[in-house]
Amino acid sequence: MRKVLKNDAVQSLIASLVCIVLGLLIGYVVLLLINPNGASQAILAVIRNFLNTSRANLRVKGFANTLAKTAPLLMCALSILFSYKVGLFNIGAAGQYVAGACACLYASLGWGWSWLPCMLFAVAVGAVYGSIVGFLKAYANVNEVISGIMLNWIGLYTTNMILASVKEPTSPYTMHLKAEAPQAILPSLGLGKLFGNNPYVTVAVPLSILLAVVLLVVLNKTRFGYELRATGNNKHAAKYAGMAEKRNIILTLMISGGLAALGASLLYQTDYMQWEVTASSVPAMGFNGIAAAFLGGLNPIGTIFASYFIQHITDAGAYVDKTMYSSQISDLISSLIIYLCAFVLFIKHAMRSGIARSEERERRKAAETPEKGGEA
Repeated sequence: MRKVLKNDAVQSLIASLVCIVLGLLIGYVVLLLINPNGASQAILAVIRNFLNTSRANLRVKGFANTLAKTAPLLMCALSILFSYKVGLFNIGAAGQYVAGACACLYASLGWGWSWLPCMLFAVAVGAVYGSIVGFLKAYANVNEVISGIMLNWIGLYTTNMILASVKEPTSPYTMHLKAEAPQAILPSLGLGKLFGNNPYVTVAVPLSILLAVVLLVVLNKTRFGYELRATGNNKHAAKYAGMAEKRNIILTLMISGGLAALGASLLYQTDYMQWEVTASSVPAMGFNGIAAAFLGGLNPIGTIFASYFIQHITDAGAYVDKTMYSSQISDLISSLIIYLCAFVLFIKHAMRSGIARSEERERRKAAETPEKGGEA
């Protein structure tokens, strides 16, 4: 049993489950404080999400919509994960996500590009946006958190100005791709038929999962990934070993920026939602990616499931009884889980320390036993 518990993947799973259960329990207590009469039904509604509906076609539609929003969240989570593995905290993923949304929407609505050039353009713009943080970190030693947060807001208001030229005349939202630029919508490849002909389930879902697997291989099985991780662990040692630490920092943040921007492309190019050019806050997708990365144990495969879970909980607010609770109650519960995600690494450390102490006690006991036998 102890051998199983020493496995890093098992520790990550246990730590994540503990955070989820604690988040749900605290959320339930909050529901009890607000209105004890409907607390049990509300917490079950949040857990069940689309399973609350009685009609099978509506359950399929709800599941499909959650999947459509899981793909961009997964890309933001991978962006955070990739940079964190290299010793960087890319909180600027939110701004890179915004830059990607601006690029793909303007390329489609303003220039009439098809879906693949729009997607690649979004990735390129996100990579360039991420490289700004990388250059500041590598050559001016500017903390990536500070520069990333500042660029988040620069990106938001710049995007609002640019996309104002392709918005609907009577609303603050950009025009629908389906009506104005259908060639820019991501292909379904028949996946939509599996979910009741849902138009929002596209190539985005398998593409995001494939990229998670690719990222796992790159980080753990390639020389390039080893150099990046070595730079993150100790950039001075990496430099002494002949690695280009400045190049690795910039390249890491470029890749992270491209991943986050791709996430925006995978959402907005399904025409699931439109950009609001009067938005005064950065989309939560980039910040939720932080939670998904840590809840997934900083493992690309674990992040796939963590991203789905967070999106599942977030979407479930629509099924909470509005006469008793606000629909934002699911945001509160997901926020609690997100907050507790910060303790995933702490829980893993506590488990490792506990196992180490247990092994040390056994070693001491084994060493003392022969001595006692000899004295006898």
